[in-house]
Amino acid sequence: MNTTTHSIEMPEPAAIRVWVEKRTVFLELTDGRIIGFPADRFKILSRATDEQLQDVTLRLNGHALRWEELDEDITVPGIVAGNFQLPYMKEAS
Repeated sequence: MNTTTHSIEMPEPAAIRVWVEKRTVFLELTDGRIIGFPADRFKILSRATDEQLQDVTLRLNGHALRWEELDEDITVPGIVAGNFQLPYMKEAS
């Protein structure tokens, strides 16, 4: 019996838009999803001012986020996969 395994190559997630609201970074992905993550999940971003967080750009055809003033780069596929540097800390109500 001859069996062949076929794997489907899924393209890496890419963003077409990025914005920040109340210290949450949002991405609109090429597949239509919108995801967000708390800036405090990354060491450098957790220490950034609100104004510094707003100054984010897309790089590498939407595969990376760049904060020039902070010298910080984060990959979009890493975010989609849930690869964060710091644990989630729920804000006190």
